[in-house]
Amino acid sequence: MLTTDYKDGSPNWVDLGTPHLDGAAGFYTALFGWDYRPGGEEVGGYAMFQLGGRTVAGAMAVAPGEVRSAWTLYFRSSDADATAAAVVAAGGTVAVAPRDVMGLGRMAIFADPAGVTFSIWQPGRIEGLGAVTEVGTLCWTELYTGDVRAAASFYGAVFGWEIVEMPFEGGSYTAVKAAGTPDEAAFGGIVPIGSDPVEDAERPYWTPYFEVADCDVTAAAAEESGGKVRLSPVFMEGVGRFAKLADPYGARFAVIASAAAPGV
Repeated sequence: MLTTDYKDGSPNWVDLGTPHLDGAAGFYTALFGWDYRPGGEEVGGYAMFQLGGRTVAGAMAVAPGEVRSAWTLYFRSSDADATAAAVVAAGGTVAVAPRDVMGLGRMAIFADPAGVTFSIWQPGRIEGLGAVTEVGTLCWTELYTGDVRAAASFYGAVFGWEIVEMPFEGGSYTAVKAAGTPDEAAFGGIVPIGSDPVEDAERPYWTPYFEVADCDVTAAAAEESGGKVRLSPVFMEGVGRFAKLADPYGARFAVIASAAAPGV
């Protein structure tokens, strides 16, 4: 479960890169009820999505044709330079070396050995997202990859993640958590991409899940607004009802109406 008590290795930011920033902003504000805060020249046009005055995601324009529209997950690091060295030592690559961001923190962009992009955020004045797990906010993360064991080994070496095997009917789910945290603090999973018919084995990726009040209503609204329902809403006992979507410009994400915790 994601919380804003961020630990090293846990997700603490998410942002959208899109060649159609205004259009994407309109799509997500309508879908999630977010407020859009455009960024000025001093931040390179980097924008924020907020909910109830708390930042829930970032967004930036990317050059059309050069970069695919996509969501990127950031994981907390207390030492961006040491994390970059760990990425290289574990077989990953550095796409953008650690750099300061106006005293707000330090960031870097990497790719794991399978070519999946991910980022880190070393807190400065900003620790991370202002809200998670609530309706309209980031609540879970999943890595779709060809080799679950290799991915677990890589991210374990970089972030010290610990694995939690969660049984379910017909198999088990590989969940991940920050080192030294209880199992219920798991914040994501690693899924064999070949096991899911809606995924392209040639495009492994990290996907963010956003909590919603009604999965079916959200999926229908996304489609009506020009998005795509990649996986129609599915119910899983003890987990909730989820769907995989894409925005009108191709950025993949998922939504879930989580099952209530026991006793709630």
